[in-house]
Amino acid sequence: MLYSCVCFRSFKHIKVEVTNILFKRNLFSIAVPVLSLCKTRECSNLTTLNRNYSSVQGENHCNIGTIGHVDHGKTTLTAAITKVMSKYGNTKYIPFEQIDKAPEEKARGITINVAHIEYWSSKRHYAHTDCPGHADYVKNMISGASQMDGAIVVVAADDGQMPQTREHLFLAKQIGLSKILVYINKADLVDNEVIELVELEMREMLKDFGFDGDNCPVIVGSALLALQGDTSKIGEKSIIDLIDAVDNYIPTPTRDLTSPFLMPIDNVLSVPGRGSVVVGTIGKGVMKKQIEADLLGFSRHIKTVVSDIQVFQKSVQQATAGENVGCLLRGVKVSDVNRGMILCAKGSVTFSNHFVAQVYFLSRSEGGRRHPVTNKYIQQLFSQTWNVSCRIDLVEGSSMVMPGEHSSVTLTLLYKMVMSPGQSFTIRENNVTVATGIISEVLQPLTLPEKKGLVRVEVCRLKADVQM
Repeated sequence: MLYSCVCFRSFKHIKVEVTNILFKRNLFSIAVPVLSLCKTRECSNLTTLNRNYSSVQGENHCNIGTIGHVDHGKTTLTAAITKVMSKYGNTKYIPFEQIDKAPEEKARGITINVAHIEYWSSKRHYAHTDCPGHADYVKNMISGASQMDGAIVVVAADDGQMPQTREHLFLAKQIGLSKILVYINKADLVDNEVIELVELEMREMLKDFGFDGDNCPVIVGSALLALQGDTSKIGEKSIIDLIDAVDNYIPTPTRDLTSPFLMPIDNVLSVPGRGSVVVGTIGKGVMKKQIEADLLGFSRHIKTVVSDIQVFQKSVQQATAGENVGCLLRGVKVSDVNRGMILCAKGSVTFSNHFVAQVYFLSRSEGGRRHPVTNKYIQQLFSQTWNVSCRIDLVEGSSMVMPGEHSSVTLTLLYKMVMSPGQSFTIRENNVTVATGIISEVLQPLTLPEKKGLVRVEVCRLKADVQM
């Protein structure tokens, strides 16, 4: 996998001046990732990861999902897609109530945990992730979006863009998504002039975040009408148009099937009479039944064997990169496993709690901090499907970094986790994203003191000449 990363200084379109090659390898491939500070291109300030793959083409399968503000209709759209597509092939209709099936989700009428469903178009198979939109559950959104190859951002025509619309697009860009489609929902509630204004605003916002706002497909419709069987242009026809646009706009990714398998764990559960099952999307390689494996993360290393593999409740002999699977593990207790741990081929991956990274701190206008970041700054780091407490140490001789600036830093995590050069992450403070970055080097793990470990641990700061 080739990761191209672009960092910029301010939120408006500006020119930046340096180009640097920093990394040797990353988590999902043996390819060489690049951190590039563009010399002439005008773009937004975001740290952007573009996902490409350089290995064998997998089956005709794509991971997609819905993102956007709470109550804009993401889950309704997901249910509508399954209902409409069930008329044309093997897709099974999944009602709204079965997607938001947790008791708290039903009581509050919002999505809290990500939900995975499958459907087929005329061209390929989709695994669809329905992400929560509520601000309190952004970490679950990050977990869901990290598994996607592309996304549908849902925006209600009567509300337009809202805070979580912007934050979801920002996080999607940091995770590495490059293909975004727009579904303007609830079109039956407003007139055409309002819809045109919402479309214009969405295209401009996509361009602000580094997406192709001019050429991305924008579909106008009503997911609720489609769910109710309305056959008008904004009913079922809008769903057909949306899936057709997804087929043509989001390319089928080429998967890395040659490397040892690796899967970030998204969920863990106990199946009575069977044992512990971990759920996630395979990042690379081919997972087979009875293969020896390691569970790594949160400073734990557990050896196990994959006893069974299921893809959407069907037992299979093997599963490949890109597939969302459930794995029955031998000799593992549910209490031993946390979401965010890595299931990987035996001996193929190591982990650490100490890293060098390039970080961009969001300016106040971007929703970042009002005050500068000082040395030994401790907050929550989010990457893939996990988050842990993290300490940031600035380069030697630097006492602070202002919001809107980028810097080389040393990261020290509370636990040893699997992170590799090229892997992206975000830093959140008080449920707000304040920084985003990319790992550039894995260092030897540090032993933390038993009490106040992140505060008291001695960290060798980077030399000033490492700073870009």
